[in-house]
Amino acid sequence: MSSYLVGVDIGGTFTDCVVIDESGAVTTAKAPSTPGNFAQGMIDAIESAAAKLGLEPARLYEQVSLLSHGTTVGTNAVVQKRGARIGLVTTKGHNDVIHIMRGSRGIGGRDVRQVVHFPESQKPDPIVPKRLIEGVSERVDCFGKVVVPLNEVEAEAAIRRLLDKGVEAIAICFLWSFLHPAHEHRLRDMVKRLAPDMFVTCSADLVPKWGEYERTTATAINAYIGPLTSGYLSQLDRRLAALGYRQPLQITQCGGGTISVDKAMEAPLLTLDSGPVSGVTGSLYLGRVMGYPNIITTDMGGTSFDVGIIHEGKPAYSFVSNVNQYEYFIPKVDIQAIGSGGGSLVRIDETTRTMRVGPDSAGAVPGPVCYGKGGTVATVTDADVVLGYISPDNFAGGRIRLDKEKAEQAVKDIADRLGMSLMDCASGIAKIAEFQMADIIRKMTVGKGFDPRDFVLFAFGGAGPAHAGIFARELGVAKVVIPQRETASTWCAFGAASADILHIHERVDIMASPFEAERINRNLERLEEAARRHMAKDGIAPERQRFHFSVDMRHKGQINEVEVALEGSRAEGGFQEPLREAFYRRYEQLYGRGSSFRGGRLEIVTFRIRATAETPRPRLVAAERLTDEISDAARRPGRPIYWADLRRQVETPVYDGTALLPGNRVAGPTVVETPDTTVVVPPGQTLTVDRFGNFELALAEGRPQ
Repeated sequence: MSSYLVGVDIGGTFTDCVVIDESGAVTTAKAPSTPGNFAQGMIDAIESAAAKLGLEPARLYEQVSLLSHGTTVGTNAVVQKRGARIGLVTTKGHNDVIHIMRGSRGIGGRDVRQVVHFPESQKPDPIVPKRLIEGVSERVDCFGKVVVPLNEVEAEAAIRRLLDKGVEAIAICFLWSFLHPAHEHRLRDMVKRLAPDMFVTCSADLVPKWGEYERTTATAINAYIGPLTSGYLSQLDRRLAALGYRQPLQITQCGGGTISVDKAMEAPLLTLDSGPVSGVTGSLYLGRVMGYPNIITTDMGGTSFDVGIIHEGKPAYSFVSNVNQYEYFIPKVDIQAIGSGGGSLVRIDETTRTMRVGPDSAGAVPGPVCYGKGGTVATVTDADVVLGYISPDNFAGGRIRLDKEKAEQAVKDIADRLGMSLMDCASGIAKIAEFQMADIIRKMTVGKGFDPRDFVLFAFGGAGPAHAGIFARELGVAKVVIPQRETASTWCAFGAASADILHIHERVDIMASPFEAERINRNLERLEEAARRHMAKDGIAPERQRFHFSVDMRHKGQINEVEVALEGSRAEGGFQEPLREAFYRRYEQLYGRGSSFRGGRLEIVTFRIRATAETPRPRLVAAERLTDEISDAARRPGRPIYWADLRRQVETPVYDGTALLPGNRVAGPTVVETPDTTVVVPPGQTLTVDRFGNFELALAEGRPQ
């Protein structure tokens, strides 16, 4: 009996499904997302994939060895502000922490206008109103010692008041609970006694870190999205079981791997931003197969452009995230996004008489003007149609017929107002979008101590391959990889299918140098014990478990911390000096050579373990034979395309990407089309199909790896 890996990723417009068989063959399928019931869109996508494989859906479910699912239910609930009515219980006297926020109000560095004109940066609508926040008497000091025991009479009265006000979930966050969680756990038990079906989340279990605002925010958001996300996942789990799926359902998480469906229902905060992170996960796997340790991942869809970094075979991490101006703690793969996608709207700044592209998007409805669904404002996709990059007759594999005349009229309206020709205007729209993409990549690379010329760039998403040749050239990278040809448009679903199981545990214990090995090892042992318990609960055998330790360090007296990986699992022998040197290297990489203070004391703040277990892997098979002969089946009728570098239209050859063979090479200017994306090869660049079936764009500049 065959065995399949299945990854499913739900997007705003389409739900993507990738099925990988034992030989490594990849089958992709799409189905419209169903916001009223996202599970239906997922089932539809899987059934579409089964049809392509010539299988009955029930037969496919029986043969699936692992199903990994990326869900946007929690993200949508936060963005659309339709989460649960939540109550918050905290230490008396600290009721207003979540409303006071930080001084930046969640704006810092994100919107220059709001930073400069601070009065314009208003606070967000409160995720939990003050009338639903209860303070109870309890106090633990900074050493974890109980100063004031939990007043259970006050606590029960507070819970009853919240229940009387109709809350649907309760968040519990005491001031020093990460050092002494017993008070939170006792309150949780009291809630469960009074309201057994209530969704409850404790900060000590979710984010045991200091920083009461970010910890309170994380706990509140988890409760806010908890009932909706857990209800969706439990319903989906039951439905898949009824359809014949017999293996544990895995859910992608923002840390870069997957968690069990039970853990996702308990901590849905981990699912936020997990979709874009899956693209990094897939790129990490493919990069290891191809021998690329340094990768810039770029995902361009209809509304956004997401960038991630893989350096020396490891994804870059961040530990503070932001949603709706609320900052919260969560260890996640660092993804930065801008509103620059195929549907980004083009506006004219009347003051400067210049074009602006994004961040607003036409979305799926009405979508770009060329969709013919009522859109009236030109978008990047409209510009691509006008330039000739996208064929109106072959968009989405011919499933959607584009209206080129409407696109031309929308772009012409802008061109006339600016005194430009139609083609110069369309080219300018594309160039602005591409330069915005190059700029965010520079911030993720140069701004963090990396040289983009030392990286290979992976371009995926429906719109990414059409523009990667230009923004990659601006960065000076040597090579662009469009992974697995037509799979590039469903790459996040591929990433879900290739992800390992991952659990991240953290423990705060602030200590100054010189460090005590015994104290360090005590923290590492406790983390490993917690990780082993969690992995055992997931049914993972000890021999499959892998542990990776790290610490967050800083100069004593500073606030900013950097993560430093530990070479082993314990502090042994002369560990002090190698640990200090590792900190100095990472610190100076981020902040500049000579920026560290080697004469000062250091502090360890947070201990961290990443517990992983390998899952069945996609098997990417290299072609045994390469050929430079391009078959006639791969050649399509050419069309006139405007090339900005040449400043004119040129009759350009067009190829069917699904019919190109490993070893085939085509020189730009040219266009390569697949059912779900278009690869634009500018003049001076060359596209090759490599042994693994990827498209590789070779650029003239950069430092090849």
